[in-house]
Amino acid sequence: MTSAPQAQLSRSFAVCLSGGSGSRYGRRLVEVLLQLGHTVHLCATGAALRVLQHEDGIELEAASPDLAQLVPQALHDNLHVHALDAVEAAPASGSAKIAATIVVPCSMGTLARVAHGFSSNLVERAADVAIKEGRSLVLVPRETPLSEVHLENMLKLARMGVIVLPAMPGFYHRPNSIAELVDFVVGKILDRLDVAHNLVPRWQTPTNESKWDEGEAT
Repeated sequence: MTSAPQAQLSRSFAVCLSGGSGSRYGRRLVEVLLQLGHTVHLCATGAALRVLQHEDGIELEAASPDLAQLVPQALHDNLHVHALDAVEAAPASGSAKIAATIVVPCSMGTLARVAHGFSSNLVERAADVAIKEGRSLVLVPRETPLSEVHLENMLKLARMGVIVLPAMPGFYHRPNSIAELVDFVVGKILDRLDVAHNLVPRWQTPTNESKWDEGEAT
């Protein structure tokens, strides 16, 4: 169970899964936000469903996926699941006051369509709304190597104020498991959302007594 270091006001977030590798980043983000008492509006593309099946062994019905299965039943009270074509859903409207939208993982196809204003489904529309309303939009691509087209699209988005946060876990916290690597990236997302958390230890200037004993300690 994840707890916040201090009490926070509950906010609403749209979390969108697209077809990039790394579906467990999205699943973990949803879980943590719900554990911290926030509301989550969740949707996923068809490609995201295939990634869930291949990477995590989670098979959902393509025509009507029950995304609530991705999180424990105890966390369902503040979870709202939306179909990909639900253009009437809350994340599709600026008046819904969604605090931020996160596309995680974000495929390069979805990133390109967001960069150029396409809104052919709820994932793309939610991102488009965040941009037009001046609210936080976090895109979490997981792709390598990056082509010139990928880099140009990311630069275009960054210049709009979009947070492009590649899924690049660090190792200075000395992870012992894949779960800790996932939490590193999820922690970075939460930081950009201004959501307090204790998923990973914060870096401190190394001392002889600390675990950070490389570099600065004398």
